[in-house]
Amino acid sequence: MDEALEVVDVVADSGLEGAVTWALRLLGVVLLLAGAGLWLLTDAGLLFLPALLLLAGVVLLVAPSVLLLFAELA
Repeated sequence: MDEALEVVDVVADSGLEGAVTWALRLLGVVLLLAGAGLWLLTDAGLLFLPALLLLAGVVLLVAPSVLLLFAELA
């Protein structure tokens, strides 16, 4: 966790936190759409892959904001 906060701190110091945050959020939206598409549009019996994609998408949507908040507080 310390390494992740160090990386976030370096990104915040360089002034690229907005670009990195939006890139991760965009990736999160893509993963959410991919997971929902696999779940709704395929006839797959295995549902753990769409569930993992949906979970990863939600994490990528929330994680950048939380990490930047922790980096500012630390």
